[in-house]
Amino acid sequence: MQSIAWWPTVIVLAVATFTDLRSRKIPNWLVLPFMVLGIGCSAWFHGWHGVLQSFEGLGLGALLYGVLFMLGGMGMGDVKLVAAIGAWVGPQQLIFSVVMTGIIGGVMAVAWALIGGFAGDMFSGAGDLVFGFKDRGLAPHPELVLSNPRSRKMPYAPAIALGTLISFFAR
Repeated sequence: MQSIAWWPTVIVLAVATFTDLRSRKIPNWLVLPFMVLGIGCSAWFHGWHGVLQSFEGLGLGALLYGVLFMLGGMGMGDVKLVAAIGAWVGPQQLIFSVVMTGIIGGVMAVAWALIGGFAGDMFSGAGDLVFGFKDRGLAPHPELVLSNPRSRKMPYAPAIALGTLISFFAR
């Protein structure tokens, strides 16, 4: 399925990256048909086993990024994009893709903070997120969420795109 998934994934990731950089949104008209096509192609080429693999990848992506969304650190477009990628590539490749995305996203965030002159704020906020769970539990941090109009928001589709594309070459 990997060779079949390459071009649709590249196209969707390019459009998602462009729209996320421009408007900080990843549109449903892009992601939802991509998700359905991933399930359909898996069914066509691999039967019920392919459908199961698609739903496992979709569910894994929705679960991993859904937690980040619930904590206020990720947009729902990112969640749907990763779930749709999971529908195309399955859970094994998605795990590698998510790990690479996290590494790339972390490097991008640090570079963005250094260039933007707010690295101290970023590291302070990261420390509060990590060590504040004891007091806050799983509730989102009141200041470090996307819904806060004063928070800095980094488009994450470029990191998702790079991590996913690297995952194609690693297999």
